[in-house]
Amino acid sequence: MDYLDLYCERLAPGLTGEPLNALSNIAFFIAALALLKLARHQQKIATEIWLLIGLMVAIGTGSTLFHTFATQWSNRLDVIPILLFQLCFLWLYTRRVLRIKPLFAGILIAGFVLASQWSQQFFHLLNGSLSYAPALLILGSLGIYHYQQQKQEPLILLAATGVFFVALFFRTLDKTICPEFPLGTHFLWHLLNGVVLYLSTRGLILNWLKTENCKVM
Repeated sequence: MDYLDLYCERLAPGLTGEPLNALSNIAFFIAALALLKLARHQQKIATEIWLLIGLMVAIGTGSTLFHTFATQWSNRLDVIPILLFQLCFLWLYTRRVLRIKPLFAGILIAGFVLASQWSQQFFHLLNGSLSYAPALLILGSLGIYHYQQQKQEPLILLAATGVFFVALFFRTLDKTICPEFPLGTHFLWHLLNGVVLYLSTRGLILNWLKTENCKVM
């Protein structure tokens, strides 16, 4: 059966071809559980937040399937939840924290989608990491706004941006370091991205609750 060999750790087909890459997806499940605990301590939580937490679980599940089966169908299950999470987070943050009108939020999201699609033509550069440049730029911009407006935990999105940058560094390094370190560094991309999703979603939750006069824990 044909399989996708995209990462340093995989040397052969089979469910155990990328054990470290597969196991490191636990970071997404831990992040989801931590956010679930945060949400349960609030007096009120919006349905959309549960959607983000559910998408986080879907990201971990899809990535685990991809790094075990390594097929085209599992690759789609890996990519789609990530895109859905990005779009949902951007919509919710712009609407609930920035408080901009739906039209402008939609234009921003459309611009993000177009930039993401455009960047796919450079997938061969930097081991595919360049395609995440629009997400890094958006998160960094939101982080600057979050800090300048002194939102609840004002540095949290800038921290998420910094962790995301380091995660991209390790994602890029995976193939380059392969001859010296056969396990590669893609597993660090997973572990650090679990932190990114936790920090960014926490920033959204706390400031969403603040605008609705809910208890912040």
